[in-house]
Order: sequence, then structure tokens, then C-alpha cells
Amino acid sequence: MTTSPDPDPSNTPGLEPGGGVAPGDTPPGESSTSGAAFQEPDLPSRKANWLVYALVGVVVALGLLLFVGYVVGLLD
Repeated sequence: MTTSPDPDPSNTPGLEPGGGVAPGDTPPGESSTSGAAFQEPDLPSRKANWLVYALVGVVVALGLLLFVGYVVGLLD
């Protein structure tokens, strides 16, 4: 037996005949648990960012040197 996530309209409080809701009786659009939201982590320092940029640059430069060496070796 499967159950539907939607409530049964005949058992839902606050519904008028035909499925309408009385004015002022609508539930909030979203929950009010803003205090329990996911906390964003602190960003790394500026020094750490530049260290990562330098490391990526070194890896790219080494890759280019290997590629150029390979091409020069084939043409030789």
C-alpha cells in the first residue's frame, strides 16, 4: 500500500467545501526555521588563494614544457 504525501482534503482542517481556504487561514509559504539554516564556512585567506594559483600555474607550465619537449623530440 502506498501513501500519498498530499493530505486527504476531507481530513484537512481549514478547507471549505470545494477545497477553498478561508481568508486569513492560509499557512505560511515556508517554514520559519531560518535560525537552523546551514552555516557557510569561512573563506580561505588571500595568501592561501595565491598559493593555490601559483601551484596550478606551476603544474600548467610543467605540462606545457613536457608537451613542447615532446613535439621538439618528434621533429628532431
